[in-house]
Amino acid sequence: MRNFKYHKELAAGGWQRFNLMEQMANIGSEVGRARKWQGKDEKLFQSAVERALELFDLTLEDPRWRTRLREIARAREVFLDAVLGGEEYGSTLEDLDRYFSQFAFASKMAAGH
Repeated sequence: MRNFKYHKELAAGGWQRFNLMEQMANIGSEVGRARKWQGKDEKLFQSAVERALELFDLTLEDPRWRTRLREIARAREVFLDAVLGGEEYGSTLEDLDRYFSQFAFASKMAAGH
């Protein structure tokens, strides 16, 4: 396991308290923050990107999702593409924000909210 800058408690085992839907919803929160700050505040934008990447990496390290690694890694790759301008896949943070918001919605529905 690598050294995590932003999510030390989650890296110490807290991330495993969440199911995959909740993990993806949390990643989506950072994607939304990156979208909010893109082109407005470079420092806040970069911090959100770094936090999202850490959460992606924590999810990829979670042994429960071994059969989902390709899917999670692809989402990380598309996120990076969007951050870098969408040259490879034409991805945007707006599109990814919509994608990840579905996990937040489903997570809330499953929790009965």
